[in-house]
Amino acid sequence: MMRTETDSMGTLLVPNDRYWGAQTQRALQNFKIGDERLPRAAIWALGTIKQAVAQVNADLGLLENRIAEAISTAAQEVIDGSLDDHFPLRIWQTGSGTQTNMNVNEVIANRAIEMLGGEMGSKDPIHPNDHVNKSQSTNDVFPTAIHLAMVRQIRDHLLPRLGILQEAFAEKASAFEEIVKIGRTHLMDATPLTLGQEFSAYAQQLAAAKQRIETSLPDLSELPIGGTAVGTGLNTHPDYTERVVARLSETTGYQLQRAPNAFEALACRDAVVSASGALKTLAVALFKIANDIRWLASGPRCGLGELQLPEMEPGSSIMPGKVNPTQCEAVTMVCAQVIGNDTTLAFAGANGALQLNVFMPVIAYNALQSIQLLGDACESFRVNCVEGIVPNTEVIGRHLSESLMLVTALTPHIGYDRAAKVAQHAHEHGCTLREAAIALEALTGEAFDELVVPGDMTRPNFR
Repeated sequence: MMRTETDSMGTLLVPNDRYWGAQTQRALQNFKIGDERLPRAAIWALGTIKQAVAQVNADLGLLENRIAEAISTAAQEVIDGSLDDHFPLRIWQTGSGTQTNMNVNEVIANRAIEMLGGEMGSKDPIHPNDHVNKSQSTNDVFPTAIHLAMVRQIRDHLLPRLGILQEAFAEKASAFEEIVKIGRTHLMDATPLTLGQEFSAYAQQLAAAKQRIETSLPDLSELPIGGTAVGTGLNTHPDYTERVVARLSETTGYQLQRAPNAFEALACRDAVVSASGALKTLAVALFKIANDIRWLASGPRCGLGELQLPEMEPGSSIMPGKVNPTQCEAVTMVCAQVIGNDTTLAFAGANGALQLNVFMPVIAYNALQSIQLLGDACESFRVNCVEGIVPNTEVIGRHLSESLMLVTALTPHIGYDRAAKVAQHAHEHGCTLREAAIALEALTGEAFDELVVPGDMTRPNFR
């Protein structure tokens, strides 16, 4: 059930039903740390790169067509996900990602050998280094894979879901534009606004977050491929880099470019750190929004109770009938994870030692996890919460009528100090602002009714 594979350090036994080779097997033995593996998007990116490089090397006359075609076909299986079981390595390995790059090289080589009728492990007629890794170093392949995977996941997974969530909040803002409610600052009563205005802030927060993430894409689209070991392009054809980038652009449909300076592109991961900052900002926005909605829906009888959320599942194992704001809580936990991921990414990004960043596997893992989680959370939050939010107009109206901060409308007419006395009198005596104003002879009842109109207080109304 085992076969013998070799690497530069000797021989190892590898399970016969696995396509990986000696270097992968050695890494399995040496890095028994945690359970975290590279996300599928990163494996897709590595397969995509290997395929593009094989085709370019063939075009340049550096690989036999038969070899290149076999590599390309095996790489397509990596791209499609049919070989996912053959990538067992954890992210806790060498900081360049060499073990994972060699895992991909070995899997593609052995699968291609099998397709050509050869013996797995023989490295004949396809060698994982000499053929699959030709014109490459882990040092340029792995960061290229990080950038390519992030571009794909941001464009295809996160941005569409974020955009639809933003539209859902915009629709709620429009639907609630006539519902006047009390505002709150410091969690205390403030002047009125409409529920639509409140939701318009959420829609704008998400629109701005989306724009910030989109702004990160051009830098991520600059690929380090072709720099090989330290940025010089050692062991590559002069036309290699341009052709590989063009091939990747063609096959993925993304507008990709070669990095303007290969030395910088290998030595640091600043584009990823910057993109993570935009992802963190989205997490901060989502946390604020979900937390606001949780506050506004608190109750149902002893909280604010101004919003009614969809009831999705029982909320307590001991309290019958209790329903909790579970979607809000799930979103805020995702946001906490993304903010933590960003801290790790900042520290990892700072560890570009001389010509190479040596924290790349954890950079790939955290960045791609953040994108995945945020995209999933946007979708779940929209479908299971936001679209089903209903205002409790009775509670909203009661809170509005009882608020002492409506007195702010009187300030231009009777002054700040007298208005404050009206509010204090109403609070101390448990009466309405109108009754307090009359009692203190600050205004007649008719004048109060003319000046204190909550709906008029939701827009500029100086008079």
